[in-house]
Amino acid sequence: MEYTVGQVVISKQGRDQCGAFVVVALEGDFLYLADGKKRPLSRPKKKRKKHVQKTNTVFPQIRQKILENGYLLDADIKKALKEFGGNE
Repeated sequence: MEYTVGQVVISKQGRDQCGAFVVVALEGDFLYLADGKKRPLSRPKKKRKKHVQKTNTVFPQIRQKILENGYLLDADIKKALKEFGGNE
């Protein structure tokens, strides 16, 4: 399975190690990640694919809003990650 928008990933490297993020954009070998707190949608973290661990969790509501340029809030991402169990 390749990375997809709306998917949850876990950081393996850096200051944010072990943190859960949602993929908000893809660009070549890079992912743009947001967690709604330290990394809001307004300034997502740019991270190489090799520095994150994939999960099988994809939030369809978030994915749909991002792909359709819908109204997505940082609070939506925080709530989804809380349900996932990351970034308490």
